[in-house]
Amino acid sequence: MILVTGAAGQLGTAVINQLLTKISAGQIIAMVRSEEKGKSLKAKGIEIRIGDYADKASIEKAVQGITKLLLISGSSDDAFTEHKNVIDSAKDAGVSQIYYTSGARNEDVTESKLGPLTEAYSTTENYIITSGLSYTIFQNGLYAETLPFFIGYDVVNTGISFPAGDGEASFAKREEMGKAIANVLANDGHQNKIYKLTGILSYSFSEIAKLLSEFSGKKVAYQSPEPKDYEIKLKEYGVSEIDVWYSSLLASIIRNDEYNVVSPDLEELLGHRATDLEIYLEDTFIN
Repeated sequence: MILVTGAAGQLGTAVINQLLTKISAGQIIAMVRSEEKGKSLKAKGIEIRIGDYADKASIEKAVQGITKLLLISGSSDDAFTEHKNVIDSAKDAGVSQIYYTSGARNEDVTESKLGPLTEAYSTTENYIITSGLSYTIFQNGLYAETLPFFIGYDVVNTGISFPAGDGEASFAKREEMGKAIANVLANDGHQNKIYKLTGILSYSFSEIAKLLSEFSGKKVAYQSPEPKDYEIKLKEYGVSEIDVWYSSLLASIIRNDEYNVVSPDLEELLGHRATDLEIYLEDTFIN
């Protein structure tokens, strides 16, 4: 039995949709926070179990009888403690293999700006590796789908204002990451492996602006404002505090080149070429 945590989220949904093309619904269990969130999954014939990373007792129930467990990383202020609840419960329940969605990062960067994401990345990874469980870790790059959040859908007319400096990052589609993860889950093996699910090229936001200019026939300018000025402007636009924080954090990480990571792993696990960022940009912002 395969348990997918965070199953109602966008990545969890992508994983489950691909799993359903490879194995029966009866082999999949979805962990969600409420019956309501599990409705659509239940309609597909998938058993749902209610669990919350912060509630270890609920996790202990959810992992009973599970062979493989996909832990989709959380984003709370206490991510490591919550992840630890899942990892410890999986080990106690005799889960054979744990799979974890972490984050790709540039190991050549000497002074990290990851801040709280460190807990969800390297701290959790290290705990899994030393847990004694067989593991597979997916270090996911940035989702291409985050770009509209950063630059807006009307970017061709507004230009790009994002404090990423000259930093570069690779982007890949969330759906394709989900497919790659599902392909691994549906088969045996991959023990004690770390895969980087990233694009095969990195881009600066200046380069993204140039591509959008080429596709649209309009001049798409890029400016990298001071981080404080950027935050003030977002607040003036009515952006929520949490979104201002998240956007500013990712901008600082990109500016620091920490998402400047490329790997062929995604395409190898997919078994075909991943969607190029150029295609995603044209489909999303031009067509």
